[in-house]
Amino acid sequence: MYKAGDIIFAFVTGIEKYGFFVNTEDGYSGLVHISEVSSDYVRNVKDYVREGELIKAKVLDVDTEKRQLKLSVKDFDYRVTRKKKNRIIETSLGFSSLEKMLPIWINEKEEELANN
Repeated sequence: MYKAGDIIFAFVTGIEKYGFFVNTEDGYSGLVHISEVSSDYVRNVKDYVREGELIKAKVLDVDTEKRQLKLSVKDFDYRVTRKKKNRIIETSLGFSSLEKMLPIWINEKEEELANN
């Protein structure tokens, strides 16, 4: 499904001293190594991303058998900003509303990128 060079959307699931982990909607996990966070010196990865944040990342390598990705956010704007109307308010439904809205947000962003 993914190939080197693709730009994908993923959620930050964990941050370590050596980089950060992400998950995609379709069950792939990925690592952005600290060397792929910025061209500048990165003292603390937490200065660049937050856990739970939706980002864009460039695919460097794919292991389809293990469903793992090596990713980079270096040298492009990896931040994803959402329109106010799409913000989720915490409810008793927990993450089910997030699961429902994610495909909508991805489609909106893909359309926006295609129009630019």
